[in-house]
Amino acid sequence: MTLTREGVAYRVACDLPEGSYVNLGVGIPTLIPTFLPAEKEIFVHSENGILGVGPYAEPGAEDPDLVNATKEYITLLKGASVFDHALSFTMIRGGHITHSVIGAMEVAANGDLANWRVPGEKVPGVGGAMDLAFGIHNLYVAMTHVNNKGAPKILNKCTFPLTAPRCVRRIYTDIALIEITPDGLVLREVAPGLDAKAVQAKTEAPLRVADDCRDMDVPAEFHGIRLRA
Repeated sequence: MTLTREGVAYRVACDLPEGSYVNLGVGIPTLIPTFLPAEKEIFVHSENGILGVGPYAEPGAEDPDLVNATKEYITLLKGASVFDHALSFTMIRGGHITHSVIGAMEVAANGDLANWRVPGEKVPGVGGAMDLAFGIHNLYVAMTHVNNKGAPKILNKCTFPLTAPRCVRRIYTDIALIEITPDGLVLREVAPGLDAKAVQAKTEAPLRVADDCRDMDVPAEFHGIRLRA
C-alpha cells in the first residue's frame, strides 16, 4: 500500500517538534500545515516572506495577497508576520529556521540532494533550494519513492546536478521513512501492508532495517494505491 500525498504530509507533520521554525518547499510539503497537531506551537515559514503560515484558505475566502511559495492561497495564524524577500532569506542564511521540508528528484545514500535541474531541460527551477540545503540543519525530503517512469529516486549516487552535498537527514516517501546516517540508509518505517523487501526493491541504495522498524502510523483515509506483490 502506498500513501497519498496527504498521507506523506501527515506523517512529516507528526515528527516536527514543539517550538520549531519550519520552511516548507513546493509540492507535498505545502500540505503539511493542514496536519500540524493543534497542541504543538510550530511556526511555518514561507520563503516569499511569511512566518506563521496556516492551512489553505477555504474556497471563497481566498485573499490574493496571501499565498505561499507555490502561489497557493493560504491563511495566517494569530501572531503571524509578513516581510520582504530579502529578510526571509536572511532568516534562512542566518540559521534562524530549524527545519525544512522540501521535494527532490533524487537523493543519494550519503545525503546528497538533487532537486533543481533535470539535464536537458532549458529552464532550471532552483528557487531557494540551495539556501535551504546549506542554511538549515534539519533538512527533510518529502517525495514519491519512484519517479513517473517507476525508477528509484533514492540512489547510490545522484545522476542529476546536485543542489547540495550531504545535507538530507530524513526521507519521507509514499512507502517508507528512511533516515540517513554516517553508516548509510536506515529503514525506520514502511507503509501499511509492505515490508522491508518491498521497499528495497524500489530503492537503488542498500537499506539497513532498524531493529524497531514498524508500520507508518497514518490514518486509513490517507492510504492510497495497493502495490502488486
